[in-house]
Formats: sequence, structure tokens, C-alpha cells
Amino acid sequence: MARKRRSRVIVAEDRPMTEEEAQLAAEAAAYAASDAEYTQYAEAEEEDLGPPPSVEEAIATLESCADAERAESAAAYHKVERRYLGITVPLIEDMARLWRAQCTLEERVALAEGLWRSEVHEAMVAATKLLTQARIRPDDAVWETIAGWAPGFNGWAVADHACNAGGRRLIAAPERLDQVEVWLQNSNMWTRRAALVITLPFTKSNNPSEEEQAARTRVLGWCETLAPEREWFIQKAIGWWLRELSKHDAAAVRNWLAQHGERLKPFARKEAAKHLK
Repeated sequence: MARKRRSRVIVAEDRPMTEEEAQLAAEAAAYAASDAEYTQYAEAEEEDLGPPPSVEEAIATLESCADAERAESAAAYHKVERRYLGITVPLIEDMARLWRAQCTLEERVALAEGLWRSEVHEAMVAATKLLTQARIRPDDAVWETIAGWAPGFNGWAVADHACNAGGRRLIAAPERLDQVEVWLQNSNMWTRRAALVITLPFTKSNNPSEEEQAARTRVLGWCETLAPEREWFIQKAIGWWLRELSKHDAAAVRNWLAQHGERLKPFARKEAAKHLK
């Protein structure tokens, strides 16, 4: 509620005002004359966003925004057998942001699990967005959920969204790399590829900590392990990881390419060296 600020009252005494008092009186008079207003703010009550949606309600919300033409294009593009609704990622993120605010952490994990199991492309993306957050404490359940999805990855798009969420949990607890390293032996190519995609956050720092540097060295070893594989998506992931690292540690990438570059396909070597001069 807006109201006028009352001016400070200075009572005259039977003596001349000092210079300081005269200045204060002049300032008070000028302020009163300006008729300035101010707004008194009360602390806002937390908005009640209502209960979190069930899995069925969340999918129904997604379905209400479906675009059949876009869905057909998405299915043709991704080439993975599942249902598509044709919803853009920014819109999915908006929905997930609201659902996150409505849920406790336990409810978020449960909703994410249900959406992931739906085999609806956009619901699976929404599942990953529910768990994409830099700071989550405690985050063991979130990490175990994301890691549990990895053996079932069957395409790059949804897997990359999941890895984006999982990478934040790795940065929070790098010891989880022990668990990721096991993925390199998985018979599922998408799971092996995910070991590189989920560790991309370790490439980002110009001044890595000792722990981050150790993680980089470790993943460079994984790149060496995967380099003989001829699968395009594996080669692409190696080139991608090296390219990102080269922005912050060009010497490490040059050294790796000098030792192992010939084991990569030409397009992957080119990708890795894209930012090297």
C-alpha cells in the first residue's frame, strides 16, 4: 500500500541553529515539499502451486500440447520406436519447472521414473528435466535413477538429456565415475557412448581442480579404450569430448591425438581438432 513518507520534524529552540542543524532542516523541508511516495512491502506469502501431478496427469498435460505434424517429423528424425507428441523442448522445460516446484524431491524422483517408463518421447525428456539441477541435497536417489536408465538407452536424443542431468551429479560427487566406468563394458553401444557424454562437464574448466584434472585424465583413457570401435556414434562422442576439452586444455588434446589419433575415423579426428591451431 502506497503512502506518503512523513518528513522529519525539527523543533526550533531559543537559539540559532548550528550549521549542521540548518542543513538537516533544509533537507527535511525539501523532502516534504517533493511529495515523494514510497511503497511499503509486506513479505509475500509463498504461492500455493497445488499438489504435484500424477504420471497420468503429467502425460495428459503433455498430450494437450501435441502437434501431429511435428510428431511425425520427430519420429522420422529420431528413428526410435516410441510414441512422439511433437512438443518443443523449451515447452517441456516450462512444464517440468512447474512440476519441480510442486514436488518434494522424493515426489520428483517418482514422477521422473514414471514418465521415463511411459516410452513417450516427450515424457522421457520431461523426466530428465525434473532431475536437471545443479544443487540437490541429498542426491543419491537422483543419481541412482539416472544411472539406472543408462543400460536401456536406445538413441542419442533422450540419452543426452539424461546425461545432461547426470553430469551435474558427477560434478557433485566425482567418485561416481567408478560406476560410469563399468558402462564401457556394456553390450549396449548407447550405454558405452553415454560414459563420454555424461562426463562432458569435466572438460569445461580453464582452471580444473586436482579432482577434475584426475577425471579428465581418466576419461581420456576411456576415449583410448573406445577409439577402436567403428560405430559412428562412438567415434562422434570421442571427437565431441576431445573438441570440448581442447577449448580449455589444447595441449592435452594435441598429446592424445599424437598418440591415438590414427585410431579414430577421419571425421572424428577432424572434430577433435576443430579448435586447435
